[in-house]
Order: sequence, then C-alpha cells, then structure tokens
Amino acid sequence: MNERSEIIALSDPQTEGETRRSADSSERAYNTIRKLLVEFKLKPEERINEVQLSRSLGVSRTPIREALNRLASEGFVSLTPNRGFFVRSLSTEGLLDLYELRTIIECAAFRLMCQRAEDDQIERLRAYWTAIVEGYQDHPPDVILAEDEGFHLLIAELSGNPELVHQLSSINARIRFIRRIQIEHRTHDKAQVSSHSAIVEAAMNRDIERGVELLRNHIEMTVSATQQALKDALLKVFAPGDASSKTRRRRA
Repeated sequence: MNERSEIIALSDPQTEGETRRSADSSERAYNTIRKLLVEFKLKPEERINEVQLSRSLGVSRTPIREALNRLASEGFVSLTPNRGFFVRSLSTEGLLDLYELRTIIECAAFRLMCQRAEDDQIERLRAYWTAIVEGYQDHPPDVILAEDEGFHLLIAELSGNPELVHQLSSINARIRFIRRIQIEHRTHDKAQVSSHSAIVEAAMNRDIERGVELLRNHIEMTVSATQQALKDALLKVFAPGDASSKTRRRRA
C-alpha cells in the first residue's frame, strides 16, 4: 500500500461514521442513565442491570459500560470488582467528615489566594461569577452544580497549590450525587447568590478573615440543607412497607 492509499484508509468515511455513532450512543446512554439516577428510577444501592439497560435503550453493552464508567468517575454510581455497578447510597455516613474536610481545604485555598495571587488572577474569579450570576438560581440543577464546583475550584486553583485542587476535586466526586439531590430540593438556599458575591468581594479586597468566615458559613449552610434533602429523598424513594427500604434506612 502506497502513502496515498494509507491516507485514504485512515480517513475512511465508514470508520468515521461508526465512531460518531458509537460516541452518540454513549452520550445518549449517559444522559438517560443519569436522568434515571437523579429521578430515583434506579434505587440507591441497587445493582445496575447492564443487559436490561442495553435492551431498553436499544444499544450494545459497550456504550452502556462507557456511560457507567463516566458516571462512576462523577460519583453517581460505584463500581465493585467482580460484581458490577451499583447506585450510590443515600447514607449520611461520612458526609459530615467530608464537608469538614471541604471547609478546611477551601478556607486554606482562599487564604493562599489572597496572599499569592496577582490582581489579574483574582479578577478571573470576579469575571467567572459575573458571567454566570444573572439567572443563576433559574439554571437547571446540573448547570448550577457544575458552575458552583467551578467557582470553588477556581479559588483552589488561584491558591497556587495544585494539591488543594486535587483534593477538592476528589471531595466533589464523592459528594456530587448527594449535592445534585440537594440543589433540586426545596432547601436549596436562594441566598447562595449573595453568598458567592460576598466571597468575590472579599477576594477582590484581599480580606482573608471575611472570606474565610463567608466560606465556612456557606458550607455549613449547605450541610444542613443536604441532610434534610437526604431524609426527604429516602422517604420519596422507598415505600413505607418495603422491607428493603427499612434495611437501607437503618444503614443511613
């Protein structure tokens, strides 16, 4: 095969078309399964039947597996070796520990940002918030979650310590499913907009003590709302007379 033939073979339209179809199938499977999860159509701690999902979505198991791996990386499902994928538990066990660690990391990140970042770097935080603040609370829950994570990760990035970004990203992955539930719940506080705005103002003024206090209160408020959201979610998901629900509620 000459060089021209090799180029033609590498750009085979049929191969490119198959790749696009595979990517489309994976994205469709991801969106559908994620919707099933956040709407509690798949119960917490339930083993996910890949064969059943493949049949109901009319796709092969490959895009199902790709979607589940992506959801596992985002914290919506968990993978148990030799057993498969499971829906994340709604248990509050360990939740307070994670939020306590989040508080420590974010407050340290804010302090370092104020001490180390240049003015144009802190301006990035103001610009980020300005770009999303209008209609923030009216955005879809998934968008609010992504924007909120982006806001707090940017503070960690501006601290100049990559390990803080890594640790905060890890915590986000472990609490993302539960946070997604809380954002859609009635306890989601409309005051978050003013809270974020005040944090930005403290950053622009390099007011460390004020910013740390705001972050601490902001996260504590989220913890309280999340606990209530989880309690209501458990009542919503499991029927009162369901024996399996009693077992799960005892675990929670």
